[in-house]
Amino acid sequence: MLLRFADLLALARARAQSLDDEGVLSLAVPLAPLDPLPLLPLLPEGDGFRFLWDGAPGLCLAAAGRCQSLELSGPRRFELAQRFAGLCLHRLGANEHSRRTWPAAARPRVLLAFGFFDTPLEGSTAAVPGVQAVLPRWQLSRHGQHCWLRLQATLGGAVTARSLAEELWETASQLQQATTAEHAFHHGATVHWSSPWQQQYGAALERGLELVDSGGLTKLVLAVRQQLHCDRPLDPLELIPPLRQQQAGSCRLLWQRHSGTALVGASPERLLTVRQGQLRCDALAGTTAADHEASALLRSSKDRHEHELVVEAIAAALQREGLSPRRPRHPRLARHGHLAHLHTPITAELGGQHPLAVAAALHPTPAVAGLPRREAMAWLRSLEPFERGHYAAPIGWIDSEGDTDLRVAIRCGMVQGHGLELTAGAGLVRGSQWQRELNEVGLKLQVLQKQLSVPAQESPAVSQPAAERG
Repeated sequence: MLLRFADLLALARARAQSLDDEGVLSLAVPLAPLDPLPLLPLLPEGDGFRFLWDGAPGLCLAAAGRCQSLELSGPRRFELAQRFAGLCLHRLGANEHSRRTWPAAARPRVLLAFGFFDTPLEGSTAAVPGVQAVLPRWQLSRHGQHCWLRLQATLGGAVTARSLAEELWETASQLQQATTAEHAFHHGATVHWSSPWQQQYGAALERGLELVDSGGLTKLVLAVRQQLHCDRPLDPLELIPPLRQQQAGSCRLLWQRHSGTALVGASPERLLTVRQGQLRCDALAGTTAADHEASALLRSSKDRHEHELVVEAIAAALQREGLSPRRPRHPRLARHGHLAHLHTPITAELGGQHPLAVAAALHPTPAVAGLPRREAMAWLRSLEPFERGHYAAPIGWIDSEGDTDLRVAIRCGMVQGHGLELTAGAGLVRGSQWQRELNEVGLKLQVLQKQLSVPAQESPAVSQPAAERG
């Protein structure tokens, strides 16, 4: 331990005295460098909530249990999540000076998971709220050689400054002494796939192509869902370790709302990142296999057109929020595991805007929905025979200094008991071809299976997409 217990207890008592009736005591201790990923199961989860943000070699954050939380749906979800986060972080038992002296890795964070739609379909069994926001009870974070464990709770009854200091000290000691082991997926389990996804996707794809070719829509991102069933319950934490090797350039994610249900995957796409008032967004559209032919994306008129639609829409949304976006003139090629994408980073000074207000203006981008946005969203409800849930929605956090990171939940799967749902989509624009878009979705699903170490489905083969589209 890098701190004496007497010092921690004195700090806890001093901060407790400064709290109002609704304040939350937030205590943190520095640790020797630890890896939060394998230690997440050792954090007391209590109500079943667990979260992982694995951007290593950047920030890696594991969290468990709820100190305070919000779940709601409706068109004001980003605004209300913003208010909740601000209120939670303001009530922590630390003055402004002490908060500003915390290293970035040590800062308390409100964790956020949005649904793709602001309101789920009525009666849907797969529905998730429009937003879930959680101030976690436990937060273990590491960036570089800086590692911190934080405990947060409302005082009252048996919960005192001393009891929290003792609980934090004991848990920190256990983590420092822990030995961990990573596990492989399915350990000999039998996997059963649902009907081949091509059967449900073909007709919807044909209708989507009619809409863009006729000019009814400029773009539509139509998704398909693939399901498997295992003969034993799946542990979502078993799916994450392989992603560090296979998706090193992506951010590995886990959002476990309660035991038995979790979103897990590795997102290559940021909706927005804010660091010290600097905003960055990613335009990521146009996909092929990450082999020696991937550079053909840069010469593909269809993919360049699809990509530019996304870039222009993001820039326009930022301008409507009063920002001045900057972007390179040409996209670059970004490789993420077995896939390559056209990528354009877009930056701006945030100014006085709140990050979640900007997120509300951006979501969903044309990379995951379509253009015009409202009409595309309506067609997605009509053509996709499933509830999107978290798929292609923002997942991430905001900290006590306003720094924010929201990733788009693509290349992810939903674990529910014995089942795993995989979702992938393709962007349709005028000139898209039925077979090529079918192939692109097949490629994305195959890559998702590989990165989650899922056995291959016995289904009709899907050929690799042609390098040149149009």
